[in-house]
Amino acid sequence: MKGKTAIVTGGSNGMGKAIAARLCQEGANVVITARNEERLEAARQEMETFSGQVLAVPMDVRQLDQVEATVQKAKEVFGRVDYLVNNAAGNFVVPAEKLSPNGWKSVVDIVLHGTWFFTQTVAKDWIANGQAGSIVNIVATYAWTGAAGVVHSAAAKAGVLAMSQTLAVEWGSKGIRINCIAPGPIENTGGVEKLIADERAYEAVRRAVPLQRFGKPEEIAALAKFLLSDEASYINGDCITMDGGMWMNGSRFL
Repeated sequence: MKGKTAIVTGGSNGMGKAIAARLCQEGANVVITARNEERLEAARQEMETFSGQVLAVPMDVRQLDQVEATVQKAKEVFGRVDYLVNNAAGNFVVPAEKLSPNGWKSVVDIVLHGTWFFTQTVAKDWIANGQAGSIVNIVATYAWTGAAGVVHSAAAKAGVLAMSQTLAVEWGSKGIRINCIAPGPIENTGGVEKLIADERAYEAVRRAVPLQRFGKPEEIAALAKFLLSDEASYINGDCITMDGGMWMNGSRFL
């Protein structure tokens, strides 16, 4: 990956930060984005010693003009964009009948619209320049299993999954690969912090995983690196679940 450039949204913490760090360690130049400028700068400083360069861009994936400006900035600094990881997300547990219009819109705007804005923006550039590219989108197993309390996120993640598969077919002939990762419970991530309320719930989730443990952000990062790279050059339109076998066990990550 040396000399390649990746954009990682939601790159200031959790899985996004781990993915960005892994790509940077592999020699890629990485653009990390998030809304929280302080956390973003802290993440950038942590990656300064890696072999790749890091550019931190505070921005909101819901705003198309900011997305386009971020891609342009990446090209100005590093010359081109080769990889995209759509990891930015928003979620909270709420009974569906109590979900407000604003709550619905906020999550769908970040997860579905933000992913689309970045995907279309980088793909336009790749297609115009005859350049191949690789995209990894972070989804969730409840995009196809369903789960109580997350109708906004489940609908948005299902949309991202369908979008990814559709574009993998449409753009495959142009050298653009798009794949998804569906994580289960991953330690030290916003998802676990927001969706698991206390220690008893944590233990219940852990016991529901056949491997009897939570995943690690670094494990998600290793998979993302593989899917982006030429080692996965014949994988396109797929969704790989990394949840320790949880959803096959009939359990839900909540």
